[in-house]
Amino acid sequence: MGWYYGWRPYVRVAVRRARALKKMEKLRKKGLDIQPVEIEGRKIARTFWGEAWCDHLEKFSDFANRLPRGRTYVRNGSVCHLEIKQGAVKAMVSGSELYNVNVRVNELPKKKWREVKRRCSGQIGSMLELLKGRLSKSVMAVVTDRDNGLFPLPGEISLKCSCPDWAVMCKHVAAVLYGVGARLDEKPELLFLLRGVDHEELISAEADVAAATAGKAGKRRRIADGDLADVFGIEMTEEDRADAEKPTRHRRKRAASKSKTSRSGKAKETAKNTGKPRKQAARRKAKVDEKTARKRPAHEPRGAALKRTSHAASSVRPPTGRAVATLRAKFKMSKSQFARLLGVSAPTVGNWEKTKGRLSLQIRTRNAWSIVSSLTKREAWQQLNKS
Repeated sequence: MGWYYGWRPYVRVAVRRARALKKMEKLRKKGLDIQPVEIEGRKIARTFWGEAWCDHLEKFSDFANRLPRGRTYVRNGSVCHLEIKQGAVKAMVSGSELYNVNVRVNELPKKKWREVKRRCSGQIGSMLELLKGRLSKSVMAVVTDRDNGLFPLPGEISLKCSCPDWAVMCKHVAAVLYGVGARLDEKPELLFLLRGVDHEELISAEADVAAATAGKAGKRRRIADGDLADVFGIEMTEEDRADAEKPTRHRRKRAASKSKTSRSGKAKETAKNTGKPRKQAARRKAKVDEKTARKRPAHEPRGAALKRTSHAASSVRPPTGRAVATLRAKFKMSKSQFARLLGVSAPTVGNWEKTKGRLSLQIRTRNAWSIVSSLTKREAWQQLNKS
């Protein structure tokens, strides 16, 4: 039938995609951060969070009969742009034209979120386990529960597409819903952002349970120094770490009594060490220099690698809180994403941005900042996706 009878002429997929790419390129030049959905192979979702999202939607009769229409669209790259925000998904899908799709998702009720945290408490070992989906069966059952889990019910989702199709869920909307599952493969934390909750609260609940367990056991448990930043959202300097490691009063008494008996032995050992020939120290230094010289590039003069390493470690200056906020805004990252990039916690980044003047950071964090601050936005996102 012809166009005059209400049907548009058929346009091949390759032609439609070429047209869509031109329009998306124009939008990119205007400043829009284009985030296409790219599927490799036939499988749309491959990880726990992506598969759980798709399986959840297909459980409902309202969606099950209409979702398959979007599988072909998302597989052939028709979802040109998909952005997940708090309570909303905004997308552009290539069809006969470039259509705008808006999906609204209600915030997860506070009562339901409290119940999820309560049922998951004591069963999630780390943030890595949570985001990678390395969870026990009991936790998986809680978060994927059809009625009381993290995923939205059909009544909590509203759909809108600019295409002329009369159906509420057209093939463009269905493609976007599958595209959300593919996006959760890459960034599972976006599910928590979409539902308006903080996934780090599940880990903070772990800390509360651990503290309660330690009290019942009747023994004092110490938190490792390397975990203090993640638990309390602070960054410990070398001076703070030295203060934290100071012995208590009764330990100092025992140490003093032991030192009296071993003082004479230490004095003898010190005298013996100071009397060693200087030639031995020179030989050790020569061996270290030789090993370093073997690792240097052919065009680099001998000893330059050692000088470069020591200079880099000493020249890294700690940033200001304002610099942290500026760089995070430049990368367009959330606090959680920026924290993962630097190897710290999200509360730590929040505390940094509120601090005036230069920050007091560990050497490893200063080195990480030096590397991250030299990246472009694209390089930073590539580095984040690899972590």
